[in-house]
Amino acid sequence: MEIQSGLSKKELKAERRAKQERERALKNAKKAEKDNSEPKRKTQQNARISSNIQADDPKVMKRTAKKMEKEQIPKRVEGPKKVGLFSHLHQYQRSVSITKALGFGGTKIHPSVLRLGLHYAEGVISGSNARCAALINAMKDVVTDYVTPPDKELSRHLESSIKPCITFLNQCRPLSVSMQNAIKFMKAQINKCKSDWSEDDAKSKLCESFDNYVRVNIHLAGEAISKFARQTIKSGDVVLIIGGSSLVNRVLIDTHNAGCNFRVIIVDGRPKHSGIGALQKLTKAGIPCSYSLITGITFLLPEVTKVMYGAHGLLSNGYVVGAVGTSLVSLAAQSQNIPVIVCCETYKFCERVQTDSIVNNEIGDPLDLLATDGCAANATLVNYDSWNALDNLKVLNLTYDVTPPDLIATVVTDLGMIPCTSVPVVLRLKNLEAD
Repeated sequence: MEIQSGLSKKELKAERRAKQERERALKNAKKAEKDNSEPKRKTQQNARISSNIQADDPKVMKRTAKKMEKEQIPKRVEGPKKVGLFSHLHQYQRSVSITKALGFGGTKIHPSVLRLGLHYAEGVISGSNARCAALINAMKDVVTDYVTPPDKELSRHLESSIKPCITFLNQCRPLSVSMQNAIKFMKAQINKCKSDWSEDDAKSKLCESFDNYVRVNIHLAGEAISKFARQTIKSGDVVLIIGGSSLVNRVLIDTHNAGCNFRVIIVDGRPKHSGIGALQKLTKAGIPCSYSLITGITFLLPEVTKVMYGAHGLLSNGYVVGAVGTSLVSLAAQSQNIPVIVCCETYKFCERVQTDSIVNNEIGDPLDLLATDGCAANATLVNYDSWNALDNLKVLNLTYDVTPPDLIATVVTDLGMIPCTSVPVVLRLKNLEAD
């Protein structure tokens, strides 16, 4: 039977089926194109995030150089000689100041950020908490002096204005975990600014939220950690600490002031010798202390009852990022069945996963290790001024260690004492609280 269109039912059915197939194929093609574009965007985002650990990738470095040129940020001078195993990391060398190429009034970087970056590069400000608090204070100055351009929204334009500041600070010294989390918080607070707010109200609320972040995550968190950690130290204990940590110093001084009698052994190492500052603070508080280099750790452990140190960050897989030497001391303590206690604020928890100190680390200035420190033996071994002429000499100055959770007895946080494996739970709770 024929239809008015001149086609039979069978032909119409075949035409409809062909039309459906074409529409289905077009829909699948669009979906595949969308799926392919999302991983590409994620890959680009991850490449930007991990540019600090891809110093040997020409494409990444070219993209980074183009970004820095756009933001008018000078590139810091790389070290002339790198250790092959760590060639993917940046190795800066102390030479000409990074601000030499910046002209007067021709930069987008706030003067407070310039001063802070130089303090980072020269080691004037060190330690996770100190660096994070200084960053917050510098960004408060940026927000206070910020003026929204015409036809622009503060929540959109301010975030783009602080990007060159963050890039400059990252050039001076790679961002710590605490600083990265603080930057995420600041950007989130900027995005929360409503369009109907006046500029003065928005800036006032931003500065207030920045102050509250420091107060809650550093000051109040340190007070809570001191309260919890005090329970782990008993009279007669011999506590071994590594280097100098402001949080651990506070815990020990508060415990001593509470009437607990114990002794502290400080192990330290080159090049920073940060344990000398801890030794001065603890002895001034009246705590009996002993000081030794880390090379004598095996001779000290038989009299040690507890090992305690601070952390620069806790990773999602439970690994602890600490000052170089913490992994060695933790391993030695486990061999003697001595509990290792880590003190860390929860704002230093991060979602990054790492199992060694090679993939991601910070390489310090090699000249710090070549300094003679008044030792004639070192002076005859290495010429401080012309060590580059020694082709076979390459110096590696690592900043951080990564300690596996198997070596850690407990982590004292502002939420209480938890195992290292509870980091994902804390991160999930923090994300829910932020939402």
